[in-house]
Amino acid sequence: MIRCDVFPVSAARRLGLAAGFALTALLGACGARDDAASAARAKAPPPEVGVVTVAPQTVALQTELPGRVEAVRVAQVRARVNGVVQKRLFEEGSEVKAGQALFQIDPAPYQAAFDSARATLARAEANLTQAAAQAKRFKPLVQANAVSQQEYVNAVAAQKQAEADVAAGKAAVQTARINLGYATVNAPIAGRIGRALVTEGALVSAVEATQLATIQQVRTVYVNFTQSAGEVLRLRKALAADKIERSDAPGAIPVRVVLEDGTEMTQPGELLFTDLSVDPSSGQVTLRARVPNPGGLLLPGQYVRVRLSQAEVPDAVLLPQQAVTRTAQGDSVTVVGADNKPVKRKVQIRSSLGTQWVVQSGLEAGEQVVVDGFQKMMVPGAPVRPVPWQGGQTVAAAGNAGASASQPAPAAPSGGPAASGSVAAPPAASAPAASAAGSRS
Repeated sequence: MIRCDVFPVSAARRLGLAAGFALTALLGACGARDDAASAARAKAPPPEVGVVTVAPQTVALQTELPGRVEAVRVAQVRARVNGVVQKRLFEEGSEVKAGQALFQIDPAPYQAAFDSARATLARAEANLTQAAAQAKRFKPLVQANAVSQQEYVNAVAAQKQAEADVAAGKAAVQTARINLGYATVNAPIAGRIGRALVTEGALVSAVEATQLATIQQVRTVYVNFTQSAGEVLRLRKALAADKIERSDAPGAIPVRVVLEDGTEMTQPGELLFTDLSVDPSSGQVTLRARVPNPGGLLLPGQYVRVRLSQAEVPDAVLLPQQAVTRTAQGDSVTVVGADNKPVKRKVQIRSSLGTQWVVQSGLEAGEQVVVDGFQKMMVPGAPVRPVPWQGGQTVAAAGNAGASASQPAPAAPSGGPAASGSVAAPPAASAPAASAAGSRS
């Protein structure tokens, strides 16, 4: 006969067993929900991302440099004779013509000197007439031995001395005429004249060359700007290594001038020359451009910025700046690879052009680069659905919103995986420029 002993179960043990059964049931329910969520994600369509198609092209390297405006011609109007200023004969700030009278200096002493020189010349001419007549009379007489040879020589010498006196008198008259003309101060060049630096009644001096006014020609101006010697050296090395090509623009290299408010002059200028020496104090090389200034917006001494294309990059790619992630380890983009799976790709950035980066290497023609929708790629390596990107929104989003592709688009989101090192998306006002680049690609 078998005997079974029944031991009593404590209340604490019974409570522990009940909690264990409840925890097991709860874990099973959570696992079921996770399996259901995974299945739902597996059945969900791949997220849409905006892409641009890589299309290599020749891109001009735009350089923007600071510069100063300088007048093509500058003439300082100065006194060339001593005297008191009697009149100012021009309107300050007006356009003057070459030879136009500007100031009148008291001409009385110079008129008197001119009259005296003319009188001296008349006396010299009278003496010449007398001396020439006497030498003429002595010539046959000396042949007949009626006068001595010495008297004839004296008569000829007196004639030559009288001729010299006449020549000196003519020179004195010319000098007096010039000084009398200097009493009327004329404009040496045509242009715009500034304020008068002297007033009526002021005593001016030819010895000190008193400045009376300044005339400047500003219908066409020079813009002097500087570029670092290091940048010039890198540019020349890249040209020598055939990494870039020299700009083949016909004639001189075109130059665009940007004013202080950001507006660009409508008419481009042309680069005249690059200086052959480096400024030892700043390490800069000076360049000069000639720019039309029909409206007079550019004034001498004004600060401007100059944009010019010194070289071209062959087979370069233009990408919106928001598509590139810039970190200390280098620059990279996200490319839609096989099976529509996004992969990271290292690229080499040459420079910027407006709101775009000039990519020199790292991409092949026809590849699709992700520009928008980084925040949708939550699962690394998961497939995506690439759609063309147009200036801040995808084609599908633009169609759903009923917006025209030519209208300005909102700024692209800056979150997502690329937000850690990427350049922020350009503002909405810059979207059309990026859209144009996307459409070219």
